[in-house]
Amino acid sequence: MKNFRDSMLQLVIQTSTNLPADVRRSIAQAATREKPGTRAAQAIEIINQNIDMACEDQGAICQDTGMPTFEIHCPVGADQIAMEEDIRWAVAEATRQGKLRPNSVDSLTGRNTGDNLSDSTPVVHFKQWRRDEIEVRLLLKGGGCENKNIQYSLPCTLEHLGSAGRDLKGVKKCILHAVWQAQGQGCSSGFIGVAIGSDRAMGYAHAKEQLFRDCDDTNPVPELAQLEAEIVEEGNKLDIGPMGFGGLATLLGCKIGAYNRLPASFFVSVAYNCWAYRRLGVTLDPADGAIRGWQQLAVRPAKMAKEAGFPLSGKEVRLTTPVAEADIRKLRVGDVVLISGRIVTGRDAIHKYLIEHDTAPTNLEGAIIYHCGPVMLKDAAGQWHVKAAGPTTSAREEPYQATVMKKFGIRAVIGKGGMGPKTSAGLVEHGGVYLHAIGGAAQIYARTLKKVTNVHLLDEMGIPEAMWEIECEDFPAIVTMDSHGGSLHAEVATASGTNLEALAGAGAKGK
Repeated sequence: MKNFRDSMLQLVIQTSTNLPADVRRSIAQAATREKPGTRAAQAIEIINQNIDMACEDQGAICQDTGMPTFEIHCPVGADQIAMEEDIRWAVAEATRQGKLRPNSVDSLTGRNTGDNLSDSTPVVHFKQWRRDEIEVRLLLKGGGCENKNIQYSLPCTLEHLGSAGRDLKGVKKCILHAVWQAQGQGCSSGFIGVAIGSDRAMGYAHAKEQLFRDCDDTNPVPELAQLEAEIVEEGNKLDIGPMGFGGLATLLGCKIGAYNRLPASFFVSVAYNCWAYRRLGVTLDPADGAIRGWQQLAVRPAKMAKEAGFPLSGKEVRLTTPVAEADIRKLRVGDVVLISGRIVTGRDAIHKYLIEHDTAPTNLEGAIIYHCGPVMLKDAAGQWHVKAAGPTTSAREEPYQATVMKKFGIRAVIGKGGMGPKTSAGLVEHGGVYLHAIGGAAQIYARTLKKVTNVHLLDEMGIPEAMWEIECEDFPAIVTMDSHGGSLHAEVATASGTNLEALAGAGAKGK
């Protein structure tokens, strides 16, 4: 099939850069529910701007382009070996072009392959059918939302909800708990795919399959259609909201499938997907692999955003690095800051390195560290450029963050989803602050990162995990944890837990 590999490259690029039409409609509807002027409304407006920028410039919507997962239906006799070879070429080429971030890491050595290829990446699933066409569907699901996947074994006891039995009432409790536990760490507002039944392994696989359904469809099983509607309605009463800031748009879609199981097992598997819900499909001519049609491609889409640029009030606090402790102590939860000067990136591997070494790769006194694994490209002159650079989920650094800040004099952390009590106590003791960036807004933040001045540990860790030194200008972020013990994330988690209990009611908790 002479056109198959080019068709796959088009599919990868469009999936990474152009949000599907049904997802756009869901986010647009969510924007109408949030009260103007709130943090939630501001977050959705930034999300919409980022969607527009990514589509216009063919840049990655989110810097974490996830694990490319292909679902393929093909006629009997199709050369699946050749098709997979072409898919691997397309993934590597899209990575070379900066449309995908190199995300394939050896689990034993920590080495990044640099091209998203290995024996197990990308993920390719083939199924035969008797139609005279090929269907290829692609899901790009980032690690932040992948980490909020969860599986339950009924019967069980759930925080805020009590006992959950082996029936649809118990299933409903599990799904609502799954929405609650994600908080803002999965980049809400989000979508979920759910599998009732099957075994442990296939339960998760079936849950991901549900994410390929259109946002606007109706489940053909009446009981499941009703459950899907109830989950969305009640999930939006939790007041978690976009980015976990509080708000009315927590859950944008829920798709559920039921699968036979063993008598001894009753699993409920939930696949959480962030607002950057990147999945598209194509139908192809089986003779030459040319694209016959697209599934949910947004062709010449209307602009999502109402305005251009980060919404400012004139009350923003300007921070220039290196930052003094006195300036940090003045900040309170809710303040908006605009950062200029040098910031350094550092995520999982860097934090482990800093814990294990007494010397940092660069001077971090008064620095701001950004939990970010950017998409980077080098030009012909050897200069690196930031192509996408949104925040990664900060909770993974909770074991390290307070120690690293105190050890090296770091004054501020930029990330998403917030951090826990150990970090909060460290911010109070050391004089630090946690700054929340909008998850997935990789194009907006890339435009504030003006020049890469250095990179450390690139060969050892790869592009996402290396420490990049970057000059920024007016990088916007919101204070969500301050040096006085304030934490918006703790407040929202507590309040949404109370709301979850209210939804369950005393009877549902088994009293």
